[in-house]
Amino acid sequence: MSAKKVVIIGAGFAGLQLAKKIKNSEYEITIIDQHNFHQFQPLFYQVATARLEPSAISFPLRKVFQKKRNVHVRITKVEHIDMDARLVITDDGDFNYDYLVIATGCTTNFFGNKNVERFAYPMKSTPEAITLRNRILLNFEDALNAKPEEMEGIMNIVVVGGGPTGVELSGALAEMKKNVLPRDYPDMDFSKLSIYLLEGTSHTLAAMSKVSQARSLEYLTNMGVQVWTNTLLDDYDGKVATMKDGRTIPTRTLIWAAGVMGNLPEGIPKEYTVRGNRIAVDEYNRVKERPEIFAIGDIAYMETKDWPKGHPQLANVANNQAKHLAHNLKRMLDGKALQPFVYKNPGTMATVGKRKAVVDLPAFSFQGIFAWLFWMFLHLMLILNVKNKLIVFINWAISYFTNDTTLRLILLPTRKQIEIAKEHKQLQDTPA
Repeated sequence: MSAKKVVIIGAGFAGLQLAKKIKNSEYEITIIDQHNFHQFQPLFYQVATARLEPSAISFPLRKVFQKKRNVHVRITKVEHIDMDARLVITDDGDFNYDYLVIATGCTTNFFGNKNVERFAYPMKSTPEAITLRNRILLNFEDALNAKPEEMEGIMNIVVVGGGPTGVELSGALAEMKKNVLPRDYPDMDFSKLSIYLLEGTSHTLAAMSKVSQARSLEYLTNMGVQVWTNTLLDDYDGKVATMKDGRTIPTRTLIWAAGVMGNLPEGIPKEYTVRGNRIAVDEYNRVKERPEIFAIGDIAYMETKDWPKGHPQLANVANNQAKHLAHNLKRMLDGKALQPFVYKNPGTMATVGKRKAVVDLPAFSFQGIFAWLFWMFLHLMLILNVKNKLIVFINWAISYFTNDTTLRLILLPTRKQIEIAKEHKQLQDTPA
């Protein structure tokens, strides 16, 4: 009998983890992704602030599955899923499946604001993080010859969203302002550089404990970040950010970290989805009325007794769902019954700056230098391979002892790069 075909759409935490766990099974596996590399999303902000090289947090997919003849990597865009025909239709052909796993993760949610979508800078991929790095560094080059009336817009950086991404990015920018930029530009006055963090609720890190929320706000304020809570962005035209209460901030750099939604492939019926563009699944990660289709990671929405509003969209959830589905897929080969997914929350964390972090564990919370070391250790362990772990550790060590890095490179695309991207349908349609 021919091997059962498993098609996995998406090579993020969930998709890659699943493929790794079943690569030695009797399944014929096809992984489909728009990029030929896995991206370590929690550290995008460090690429954007020139602390890490993009290659340090990205890893080629084919390297993971060398010599595995039953694993096929295809770099293409999914156009449509034909559930009845059991086909995934892509730019590079159609792929039939016995089991389909949707692990497409999340994309930026602009909540229908077309101006923000056009002019703001999102940070949901490595190319977007590089684009943001270019924008930030080019600001300071432009400031050298800017007219007085242009300076405020250049020297204001606005981060929208007070979750972990917004907090970590704001802290990194504040440290760049203090430790790096005055050395690079000794003839500029960086007291005029203002970093704003806008949050719609009354506190940062809404999903964490009150003590962590308070401490993160204290850290940011002491670092010079202007935190505006209970503040909603109304519009942004590329030059001025306007709040719902009428306040304005002139800025040419508005970074959007305020929301995500499921990256839903075409062909998934509306009745299979829930709020946030996520796919409703049962306790086995199966899609409604489709026992041959599974969804895992950020795109999946599973209600259980312990998680009546679904699981948080975190890397740990994605990894655990992938491991559990791999276990069930192997049980299916043996004709055994599936086992339900059970998730125990190990805690949440965020880093604000050097020796400044907050950690919430199920039993207690802690902050400060120990939390910062704890955050670094766990993130190093999550990075894919030993070489990348070593590169990240060396960069962090250099940054710790020197308060500096050597990664402030402005790398803009050439005409040929754009032509190649168009030819291979890799040109991303993003506001960045």
